[in-house]
Amino acid sequence: MAMIEPLGTSSPTRTTGNYVPLLIGTFVIAVSGLVYELIAGTLSSYLLGDSVYQFSIVIGLFMTAMGLGSYLSRFIIDRIEQAFVMTQIALGLIGGLAALFLFFAFVYLDNYQAFLFLICIAIGTLVGLEIPLIIRILKQERTLEINISNILTVDYIGALVAALLFPLVLVPTLGLISTGLVFGILNLAVAGLAAGLLRKRVGRTPVVIVVASIAALVVGLVVSERMVKTIEAKLYHDEIIYAETTPYQRIVATHQNGHIRLFLNGALQFDSVDEHRYHETLVHPALSLAQRPESVLVLGGGDGMAVREILRWQDVDTVTLVDLDPAVTKLFRDHPDLSALNDQALNDLRVSVINQDAFEFLNADDGLYNVILIDLPDPKSPSLSKLYSLAFYTAAARRLARDGVLVTQATSPVYAREAFWSIASTLEAVTDPYRDGKTLSVIPFHAYVPSFGDWGFVMASPATLDWQAIRLPRDLRFLNGHMLPGLLQFPPDIERLPVTINTLQDHPLIRYYKQGWSRYFP
Repeated sequence: MAMIEPLGTSSPTRTTGNYVPLLIGTFVIAVSGLVYELIAGTLSSYLLGDSVYQFSIVIGLFMTAMGLGSYLSRFIIDRIEQAFVMTQIALGLIGGLAALFLFFAFVYLDNYQAFLFLICIAIGTLVGLEIPLIIRILKQERTLEINISNILTVDYIGALVAALLFPLVLVPTLGLISTGLVFGILNLAVAGLAAGLLRKRVGRTPVVIVVASIAALVVGLVVSERMVKTIEAKLYHDEIIYAETTPYQRIVATHQNGHIRLFLNGALQFDSVDEHRYHETLVHPALSLAQRPESVLVLGGGDGMAVREILRWQDVDTVTLVDLDPAVTKLFRDHPDLSALNDQALNDLRVSVINQDAFEFLNADDGLYNVILIDLPDPKSPSLSKLYSLAFYTAAARRLARDGVLVTQATSPVYAREAFWSIASTLEAVTDPYRDGKTLSVIPFHAYVPSFGDWGFVMASPATLDWQAIRLPRDLRFLNGHMLPGLLQFPPDIERLPVTINTLQDHPLIRYYKQGWSRYFP
């Protein structure tokens, strides 16, 4: 009697032993696809800033292109196995070389955005093609239900593995360009595996292409470090004395004509020729007005320059430096040329270094500090803007002693006038932790730093601040008593104007910041 299959099911007609190897290959493809996506988003964040925007663009393009690839797969009728192998070859080459192409486009061609869009669409389309094709290739190995379930399961698990490996292992160990090349080789290896298993239907030509492509990417991997140095030398113009990609940022230190410069994600952090102007202005007025600067907290400032200035004060007993990236604090503690810039401050026994997010530290810490110095990057993204928010400053104020002083860098009142005054207004809205219904005493001020232009700072305290009471240490290179009154003077074109305070809900500071800087640097 003939058996009747239940409706909605299909039975495999044969088993060839290809199922498990190709399923493993699908897992590798899934990991590689997300790694390529993360590389594009991370590199865009490094080069252009605004990580939220860059990752949104990359993810949106990638997902849309995956849908396009899935749609196009219906038009592949014959030689499906060969189409799958050639898709993996293309994916391995484009994905493997994506970071190098993007970096090259940014430095040499000045059309990075076009290359980013093109690469995201190409990779997404190829990834979208592979799942329908592999389902069709394996349709005779398992029932349709099991086949789809298994393939989607390994695809999603692969995405999780990639998400964990990328920040924790791949970027710190290999860097972006080498990571792309390694996974390009893995993609090509899957293409070679599929070509071998399906050789009767694929033929010899794809195998030759796989071998040649792997050889090309291996050569690229060997010379990748040299290529990165060559490209970065063009980008920074100076001799690169240190470069590292961490889970948080790209660190580059350069040297030229006696100048040492630090760049994080391509943005200048300091120039050794004039950094003393910035750090003296940030540190010394605040420590003077604190009266008893015994315990000092520094949020950011992993280069140790602010700590160097703090240690000029004999009353200082402890300095707690909180900086997110351990690579930065280690670099400025151990590198002979860079640690010399901070006078070995991070090796001082009074200094404790904690590598943690500043907001998380404030929420977890229960100590009190006489001075809190906030030396963080400009508020160009939500992850940075939160560190200039009412909630952040409120948390910091709770860690201040009753007569303690807080000071923050506050970007340029010239280039980003609205952003500067938004930071000042936000601090003015912070509730005094010691007096019900009162707010902090606040003083905005600014100084000229040639590498950055006119730069702003804002000081705040539960106690009344008296600028005339400031007494500076001797032998400072920039600040002196005669120039202190001038730091409070704001010409008409940068004087206070109505702005909105910065909160975690709406982040107007980001808009102010971008609009301001874009007027001068479109």
